Amino acid sequence: MKTEARPQPPTAERISHVQTVHGIELSDDYFWLRERDDGRVRAYLEAENAYTDAMTAHTVDLQDTLYRETLARIKETDTGPPVREDGWLYYSRTVEGLQYAIHCRKHGSMAADEEVLLDENELADGQDYFSLGVFETSPDHTLLAYSTDVTGSEEYRLVIKELTTGRLLDDVIQNTSYSLAWSSDGRTFLYTVLDAAKRAYKVFRHTVGTAATADALVHHETDDAFWCHVWRSTSKRFLFMMVASSTAGETFVASADDPAGEFRLIAPRAPEVEYYVADQGERFLIWTNEDAKNFRLMEAPIDDPGPGSWRELIPHREDTKIETVQTFRDHIVILERRDGLTHLRVEETSTGDAHDVEMPEPVYVVAPGPNPTYDTSTLRFVYTSLVTPTSHFDYDMAARARTLVKQSEVLGGYEPSRYTSERVLVPALDGVGIPMSLVYRKDRPRDGSAPALLYGYGAYGISVDPTFNSNRISLLDRGFVYAIAHVRGGGELGERWREDGKKLKKPNSFTDFIACAEWLVGNGYTAPRSFAIQGASAGGLLMGAIANMRPDLFAVVITQVPFVDVVNTMLDPSLPLTVGEYDEWGDPSDPEYLRAMLSYSPYDNVEAKAYPHVLVTSGLNDPRVQYWEPAKYVAKLRALKTDDHVVLLKTLMETGHAGPSGRYDALRESAFISAFILDRLGLA
Repeated sequence: MKTEARPQPPTAERISHVQTVHGIELSDDYFWLRERDDGRVRAYLEAENAYTDAMTAHTVDLQDTLYRETLARIKETDTGPPVREDGWLYYSRTVEGLQYAIHCRKHGSMAADEEVLLDENELADGQDYFSLGVFETSPDHTLLAYSTDVTGSEEYRLVIKELTTGRLLDDVIQNTSYSLAWSSDGRTFLYTVLDAAKRAYKVFRHTVGTAATADALVHHETDDAFWCHVWRSTSKRFLFMMVASSTAGETFVASADDPAGEFRLIAPRAPEVEYYVADQGERFLIWTNEDAKNFRLMEAPIDDPGPGSWRELIPHREDTKIETVQTFRDHIVILERRDGLTHLRVEETSTGDAHDVEMPEPVYVVAPGPNPTYDTSTLRFVYTSLVTPTSHFDYDMAARARTLVKQSEVLGGYEPSRYTSERVLVPALDGVGIPMSLVYRKDRPRDGSAPALLYGYGAYGISVDPTFNSNRISLLDRGFVYAIAHVRGGGELGERWREDGKKLKKPNSFTDFIACAEWLVGNGYTAPRSFAIQGASAGGLLMGAIANMRPDLFAVVITQVPFVDVVNTMLDPSLPLTVGEYDEWGDPSDPEYLRAMLSYSPYDNVEAKAYPHVLVTSGLNDPRVQYWEPAKYVAKLRALKTDDHVVLLKTLMETGHAGPSGRYDALRESAFISAFILDRLGLA
């Protein structure tokens, strides 16, 4: 294999940036990479991309093979399960050769004529990136409010389409975020806009047909740790506005029938107190973590919803977390998490009778689907597992019977019975049991000779659930075990699990992951020479920390849009999202938190020693993890490592945090990563 010269930073710019914080001198040799508008920075990133292309050129045929394998499993022309609302059936479909979805509806039944509401392919034509944000029809189903992002910056342009004519109205609103709520009149809606730090900080009210400059300001959130979100209740009676941080919040409610109505505060924000609200009949249902770490369910009358009127319906349980609640006229559906798995609890309102919806596999994930109809006894839910493709069910809550609406087809002869999935508990360094989900072919050996890919995240209380991914089959059929380490910091085992992997306890996430890796090696699933690990975003932080701590345990590290420059980022409150992150990592203005971050920040802990092969990806327009974090990390890793393993940086110059937006482009990127793993493990 030909070895290419590695890109070098411009020598004139290699001047250390030095700052002293709490008496600690912090030096950054690659600070200059933050200069986005400097042509030399872009040239350096493009040189890195050229180097990556050269160093992976010998895998192009393998990439193409993997791409064709994954593509052959997908039903390219397909129609999603329809969702009924007010006599309309809404659905999306895909067409072979087209990157994006086409959104449609029919009236009455699927035998009716199709009406195309929005073709994402037309909107994406000529764009390197495309993302659809809000997609909300008006209550009378005559208007569609939708927003688009064509850079990956997550700044959305909002427009209104007249569905009876297909005409775009003159209403155009720039710099909007992810939420919108229509009033009952179908001519007024609420929306959120972003500040310079990409925080949804203002809520406005817009009347269709008027200029955005005339929109009324409903709320301006001045606390940089809080963001705004709006929605319309399932009953369609209320508009909700939530103002929240990652650990606290408050919710306001207004009548959907009064477009200019005032919002009432349900309960004021308080430190470390979260609560969420839904309506049913003449009551609000409120699930809160006040005096209940895993949340408890309360009710309050609509005309007097303050905390003094709250009455407990479901008490706090140490082993079960309430994740969300959906309301129907005669039932409530509670998504609970217990033993690391999700459960659906259905309760009949009039009798209080409750039951769990039974699931067929020991390792799975289930969640409520879209349920826009309030007056129904049918629950749409979505089920999947590591071996079962995504399946949409309609569940009769009164009869306790389910009907399969649609299961994603996996073409090419996929046979679930060839594979097995399991959940194991791995003892951590402190003796705590760490759940790990595994999937593999039943005929793979257990003598340590087979390869493995271990995935991890472990932050923000986000659970990495064991879902199906047909792309994974190419690795499973090449003998891999695919595993997910459900490390502390995630939400798999409730709020305590989350808290035990954040702030000063963040190192638990790292040692948990190492324990899972050692378990796989010790139990014959793989060996270090055949072992790859992968994580993205905050999971990229996990990968960088692990690579510093135990580089001997793995052969390949895949780290995507990684949050690796923890200290420098958290010391700069002007960067997008930084202030809101203090709840997760700590505020470095406190010396205890600064020292903690310095102890694990991947960029700050790169040393002169041998590392595995490393592939790092990023997006130039990423607002969540700035492109310079992975770029700086790669430059420092290359400068200090003592081995001859490759370290590659691939920056997608037209995208953001989510990577390629088109479905075929995403498959290509997945094939590129899998090819890198196979090649560097000697399995190409």
